[in-house]
Amino acid sequence: MSDTLDAALRLMRAQAALARRFDARLGGLHGVSLADFTLLLRLSQAPGGRMRRVDLAEALGLTASGVTRALAPLERIGLVTREPDARDARVAYASLTGTGRERLSQMRATAEETADELFAAPAWDERDVPLLAGLLSRLGGTGLRP
Repeated sequence: MSDTLDAALRLMRAQAALARRFDARLGGLHGVSLADFTLLLRLSQAPGGRMRRVDLAEALGLTASGVTRALAPLERIGLVTREPDARDARVAYASLTGTGRERLSQMRATAEETADELFAAPAWDERDVPLLAGLLSRLGGTGLRP
């Protein structure tokens, strides 16, 4: 097996393991998945805590129907609401509710704690995480920092 294929397969397995760990923590404590958390975090970073659904889909790498399916359960539990555009009935915004902001703050604390545990010493040096972030950026991996 080539080194490049080995590296790619290791990266995919690592991503799956990370997703499982975040899903377990976020699901167990907050009843949401990593995908839900990522969507809510992206909304929280948008001006006014709202985005057009089509822009949210693009930002998350989802289809328009995929983002609609992802938003539905979050709307049902009151974390997100749908806002029509006053000037264009074809446009709809996804917007964080007050409850959504409050719950997201709790979820974010859990996610940060989980990430801190994943990258803890002695396995990880203080220089390793920024180096990893830079290498992942070269592969097209973008973070959620504004």
